[in-house]
Amino acid sequence: MRDEYDFSKGKRGAVLAATGKTRITIMLDDDLIQHFRTVAEAQGTGYQTLINATLREAVSAGKARGAQDAPLTVAVLRRVLREELRAT
Repeated sequence: MRDEYDFSKGKRGAVLAATGKTRITIMLDDDLIQHFRTVAEAQGTGYQTLINATLREAVSAGKARGAQDAPLTVAVLRRVLREELRAT
């Protein structure tokens, strides 16, 4: 072993960067965490993996709905009202 090491060109952080994932801190209710831990243990997977899969599923479902969940604007409301008034 050397008496001294040169860390002047050293970089902090993980040796291998994780691709496609970002570490964050998020506050979740205790009962939600317990639920995901229980389900994950029964499935033999990690609870964070299960939370990620659930969020991904929710995002995919939101994209599938598409324009159906578009915000109601004045122009859309006027068009719908005109169509309904013509129909009566």
